Amino acid sequence: MGDAEFTEAVGNLEPVLQKNDILSITVSSLNAEAAEMFNVFNKTESQRAAFNGTPLPSSGYLIDQDGYIQFPFIGAIMAAGLTKKDLRQYITKELIVRQLLLEPIVDVRYLNFKVSVLGEVKNPAVFVIPNERVTLLEALGLAGDMTIYAKRDNVFLISERDGVKTTKRINLNTDELFTSPNYYLAANDVVYVQPNKRKIRSTSVTTQWLGAIVGSLSLAVLAITSFR
Repeated sequence: MGDAEFTEAVGNLEPVLQKNDILSITVSSLNAEAAEMFNVFNKTESQRAAFNGTPLPSSGYLIDQDGYIQFPFIGAIMAAGLTKKDLRQYITKELIVRQLLLEPIVDVRYLNFKVSVLGEVKNPAVFVIPNERVTLLEALGLAGDMTIYAKRDNVFLISERDGVKTTKRINLNTDELFTSPNYYLAANDVVYVQPNKRKIRSTSVTTQWLGAIVGSLSLAVLAITSFR
């Protein structure tokens, strides 16, 4: 393969916010004291309850099932479907129009930007991405890279948008990956690396041998029992 250059057009596409996203929204202005009252995070229902019913100390703005967040002094904001930039600009405008703050600066970040890497990788896990930007190859690197049994020409990418799951097949052996809209992962994406035929045959042979050994041991036990 010769040298090649790839434009990063797809990397500049900012994903839209979705239901169940949890956001950190911070506000600052020339009057720090006045801005502070906007920085008290909403406690979310999903974060209050742990598996054992014990309250969790997490906080943030949860986008509810109707797509809204509740923001101090502004009220309900339809956040689902907006980008972080859109939401930031909307809140900034509302703070100015309502004369709540002078020259406000709004920052919006994900609190739950994570991706999962599963299958034939060395360290399958769920990874939290602090900078909210990760490529498919970087995610595989976080998982310790693919094993020798990985099927590199048919990696599954599982995404969910507005409750609808979609799967895409990705061939890591071609240059098309670098110009694909799937090169950069979105929050909650799942990467599944399939086993190749070598791994499947190996597993099948191992299963057959174990079955034969268990069967032989069973016959031996029956024979011993019969002679008693």
